[in-house]
Amino acid sequence: MPYFIEVILPLSVPRTFTYAVNAAEYTFLQPGMRVAVPFGKNKLYTGLVHSLHQNPPQLYQAKDIDQILDDTPIVTPNQLKHWEWIASYYMCTVGEVYRSALPSGLLLESETIITPTKDFRPETGSLTDDEYLIYEALQKQSAIKVQEVAAILNKKTVLPTLNRLLKKNVVVLQEEITEKYKPKVIRYIRLQEEFLQEEQLSGLLELLSRAQKQRELVLHYFQLQARERKPITVKALIESAGSTAAVVKSLVDKNIFEEYFLQEDRVSFSVSDEAGFTLSERQQIAFNTIKAGFGLLPVTLLHGITSSGKTEVYIKLIEEYINSGKQVLYLLPEIALTTQLVHRLSAYFGNKVAVFHSKYTNNERIEVWNQVLSQSEKAQVVIGARSALFLPFQNLGLIVIDEEHEQTFKQQDPAPRYHARDAAIVLANYFGAKVLLGSATPSIESYMNVQSGKYAFAELKERFGKVLPPEIILVDLKDKYKRKQMTGHFSDTLTEAMAETMALGKQVILFQNRRGYSPWVECMNCGHVPQCPQCDVSLTYYKFKNQLRCHYCAYHIAMPTHCHHCHSVDISTKGFGTEQIEQELKTLFPTKNAWRMDQDTTRGKHGYEKIIDAFKNREIDILVGTQMLAKGLHFDNVGLVGILNADNMLFQPDFRAFERAYQMMVQVAGRAGRKDERGKVYIQTYNVMHNIIRQVTEGDYEGMFKEQLYERKNFKYPPYFRLVRLTLKHKDYEKLKEAAFWLYNVLNQQLQMPVLGPEEPAISRIRNEYIRTIMVKIPLGAAIGTTKRSILRILESMEAIPQYRSVKVTANADPY
Repeated sequence: MPYFIEVILPLSVPRTFTYAVNAAEYTFLQPGMRVAVPFGKNKLYTGLVHSLHQNPPQLYQAKDIDQILDDTPIVTPNQLKHWEWIASYYMCTVGEVYRSALPSGLLLESETIITPTKDFRPETGSLTDDEYLIYEALQKQSAIKVQEVAAILNKKTVLPTLNRLLKKNVVVLQEEITEKYKPKVIRYIRLQEEFLQEEQLSGLLELLSRAQKQRELVLHYFQLQARERKPITVKALIESAGSTAAVVKSLVDKNIFEEYFLQEDRVSFSVSDEAGFTLSERQQIAFNTIKAGFGLLPVTLLHGITSSGKTEVYIKLIEEYINSGKQVLYLLPEIALTTQLVHRLSAYFGNKVAVFHSKYTNNERIEVWNQVLSQSEKAQVVIGARSALFLPFQNLGLIVIDEEHEQTFKQQDPAPRYHARDAAIVLANYFGAKVLLGSATPSIESYMNVQSGKYAFAELKERFGKVLPPEIILVDLKDKYKRKQMTGHFSDTLTEAMAETMALGKQVILFQNRRGYSPWVECMNCGHVPQCPQCDVSLTYYKFKNQLRCHYCAYHIAMPTHCHHCHSVDISTKGFGTEQIEQELKTLFPTKNAWRMDQDTTRGKHGYEKIIDAFKNREIDILVGTQMLAKGLHFDNVGLVGILNADNMLFQPDFRAFERAYQMMVQVAGRAGRKDERGKVYIQTYNVMHNIIRQVTEGDYEGMFKEQLYERKNFKYPPYFRLVRLTLKHKDYEKLKEAAFWLYNVLNQQLQMPVLGPEEPAISRIRNEYIRTIMVKIPLGAAIGTTKRSILRILESMEAIPQYRSVKVTANADPY
């Protein structure tokens, strides 16, 4: 009886594929192991074993698997269940979840190897020039790769040439898969055992009396061993002795030294003796409330104001769970936040902490994956951004989600378009683990769940050390511009306060949620604004590079000296970003060190770390930044925070604009006066009487919550309705329009619930593709799973219509 396996491929195909295996392989295979399988023409893919059975596929002939890549599963049963839930809820395929979840070093694809046939002898004129060049190359080496063929022929497309050679029986093509991950191996050195006795040692030094450099190296080896009392690496010995690798090699060749290799982790942390602390009275009450909440419900929301010491509460809670042998996941919304948190947690827990996010290299991420899978002591606490959710936990006890309100927990592109907070709660359910959500400004959905009794609740209403919350001062920009009291984008009130703060030795943080120098440039003669030719968006001006750049497709041109439309030289920049603020600060405070922290200055692996460390060490006086500054960072010496234009946040085309503006302003304000003295926050705005501004000034979260809830109920938005946004894209405007109306009409007829659209979004063309969106609003009482399956069925039927097949449609559940 033949055996079959269901294999998940990392492709956007809505099903698993069946492959045949022999009896010997069947006993060895388990779900969660990787196998190399044929798919398409001359291609092997790494697939993941999903299940094993004896039912042959009905619609196609099952191919044999090529090879088994793992001895043990690299994915756990709970992960497979979780991936299926994500695929179902967020309306994508399991293959797309698999591709996103696994580090790319574990997703192997085959490489085509070309070898010559033994009996072929070319006759005159039987091969074209290109074919003969490949034949000649194969006479000099036994095998070549496709990339090498492309280099030989100096062409991008070489497969037609290879297919002709295949037909003429000149070459044979083979597919080969090689493992990308390589463990880090360190070269160590030790003295041969025979020289460890004292009498042999003196003989050894006599032997090396003429080889002065070798003798010095041996003496240095003894000094290092006496000082370090641990194995000695070749690198450390060479550096200490100021010697070379050649001298070491000579001693190894003479059998005086013996070299050996040890596998080592790429990232490791050490514990600090000064990391201990005790909770304050308020923190202890919150800690006890959280534990009591966990006794009743699986999820607890901790509403703690900025600088109330939430992290200390998390640490004590984590300590309890890892002491009981459980694994802990600590999720953060920004990679920038991991820098400070890793220092704090590794100082407390030492090498029990592992870090997992996209700025780490492939090999580093695979090491963390393997440590979590094997329940290693080195990965009892995992800190990471949203991708850490996919790690192969075996014994998860607690998930801490800090700054749970942050929109960066939602993945937008590519699929799966999941929300890490919601997916984490489902993951915890598989393990019977607890989830702690922490925030100074909880999301309306989470706070609503507290009100309805779904989540337990704890709060911290007092800043740590009884420091007062920052004083918030509003600056009316209308009035300041009218009275001509503005210097660039700084009011005289803010400039004086900054000067006073820095005179006292304190630091300043300025917030402007736009990068670049200016969002657009405009001709003052005809009003022409340079646009991206591929996207419906104006180009952002970067003064440092003197270029205009598109933030959507990276198209860029040099800053024009005259208008492209009317040739006028009167070109002006409009609006302002972080780069312009940094420039103005150099004029306002020439003696002070101003620095910028945004996506452009933090591109490298340690980009965040360098800026945060420099600011913490007081090398930077003024730090200008975008929203990555607004959350969870802790600096002792910040006396003043300035929000340069609050109106940018208030008037966005989004139903959550007011909620997000409130959260952003409160979080930014919370960076000021975190230790000893009360800080000050200056908010520059044209709308000093705006409700949200008033609520920020008074710290009135409850008022904001009730007001936004009332609005959302009226307009049928979450948490009263669930949203599914369908995005259609095509290069042909008319075809897209026609397809969008067809889809809208079918959804409207079949779903019997509010369907909005088809709508042109604010940016209606990106990378030469026109965009339309349709929004489906699902009432809370409706069956969400059934509705989503109906939508997917309608999308499948749309794909069956030939003229609409080329229109790309993506579904985004809970797009907010």
